[in-house]
Amino acid sequence: MTGPSGSLCRVGRYASKLWGFAETGLTGVRQGWGAIATRVLEVGDFAQAPRSYRSAVYGAVPMAGVGQPKGCAGTQGTNELIDMEVKYSAHNYHPVPVMFSRAKDANVWDPEGRHYLDFLSAYSAVNQGHCHPAVMKALVDQAQRLTLSSRAFHNDQFPVFAKMLTDTFGYDMVLPMNTGAEGVETALKLARKWGYEKKGIPNDEAVVISCCGCFHGRTIAVISMSCDNEATGNFGPMLPGLVKVDYGDASALQKALEEHGDRVCAFLFEPIQGEAGVVVPVDGYLKDVRRLCTEHNVLMMADEIQTGMGRTGKMLACDWEDVRPDVVILGKALGAGVIPVSAVLADKEVMMCIRPGEHGSTFGGNPLASAVGMAAVEVVKSENLAERSAILGEEFRQHLEKIRQKFPHLISKVRGKGLLNAVVMNQQGLGGVSAYEICVGLKERGILAKPTHDTIIRLSPPLTISAQNLKDAADAFEAVLEHDLPGGTEVERVLLESIEAAG
Repeated sequence: MTGPSGSLCRVGRYASKLWGFAETGLTGVRQGWGAIATRVLEVGDFAQAPRSYRSAVYGAVPMAGVGQPKGCAGTQGTNELIDMEVKYSAHNYHPVPVMFSRAKDANVWDPEGRHYLDFLSAYSAVNQGHCHPAVMKALVDQAQRLTLSSRAFHNDQFPVFAKMLTDTFGYDMVLPMNTGAEGVETALKLARKWGYEKKGIPNDEAVVISCCGCFHGRTIAVISMSCDNEATGNFGPMLPGLVKVDYGDASALQKALEEHGDRVCAFLFEPIQGEAGVVVPVDGYLKDVRRLCTEHNVLMMADEIQTGMGRTGKMLACDWEDVRPDVVILGKALGAGVIPVSAVLADKEVMMCIRPGEHGSTFGGNPLASAVGMAAVEVVKSENLAERSAILGEEFRQHLEKIRQKFPHLISKVRGKGLLNAVVMNQQGLGGVSAYEICVGLKERGILAKPTHDTIIRLSPPLTISAQNLKDAADAFEAVLEHDLPGGTEVERVLLESIEAAG
């Protein structure tokens, strides 16, 4: 789309500003809707825009005399719900302003019926696609029979789930939990226990090495491993016994292992750092980590919560280098976006260090989670989602690389594996525009993505997405860079003038 129509995304954003002024009671705004709509229509050929583009604008602004797309009733429901969330919920997130109402596969609809493509997948929790029918059937069937027993008693689903996990990933035993953060905490406790009982580390002197840029959750233990001031600020004191090294630097790991000697019990890492911006280590790094951990008798613990379950094009991201960690942590897509399911996998020598009463969870291994988890794993395997991710991910990066070549002043790098990808923006080229604002522009064009840090946009759709939808997203990204960044078109000028007049 070119010319005035190409600035529809910015039109939607400015229209949203106008709506915000009206909601706060500024005079003269509601009365001016018809005049504004008339002026916009004079300079912008809205009728030629795709439905999703039109709904982004018409849904945001109740334009006088202009019909909305079928199924769109304006954004009153969305605005009211967002206001309610802002008023009654803690402000620990800064979401892109879109409201999920229902979803299927890679498709999302808001309360007004506007359609979007999901390119975040709940941080890779819905690898199988939203509301996969096999997973939903397992959920409903089990929910009607038994949902919770606690681990004080046995249930008939967890043993089958445990065998399926250990068979699938090649480990002796599994310890079930709920959230990814719980899985990481479990692995840390397991590593310390192993260090004291198997390696002979003096009591209370165990050291865990982790990486700067890591993201393993939000607990005190986990943020104590972080180098991110935003994660740690005013949450101290941090926990002792944690050493940080640069990610992807095997020599830094070797130095830390040598410096801390026999007190190191584990090295915890992400095979690909997700929250840091999909940072892919150099080839051979994981093999070096495996070698160093073996040489120093240290547990190699892979956090595959985001990278596992086929996301990167292999069942585990460590499989890209044929590396077998001593401990693997799974989560997110293990519950297929239906309920939280996490698991820690290890062999008996490690896992049997935990004894009855030393660790547990009321909901860990519950029958409902077990049934959902089995269905989640089976979908990934039976639908060859890992292989699909590898193929589609390569195609998607080719699309994105063409955009980078077209806008080298705006995009610094495209990186990723499988369908875990990121576009690194050039902040200097963008001026004052943030990655968040680009994601808002993508939202206006029907693509839902979320920035990480200020300059990186993560793109990780469900593994069930079609090749055409990947192309659609790439086209939308290109359109945002070409038409929606500040620069000034006639449509934008008209709306800005209207905003100024209203204010």
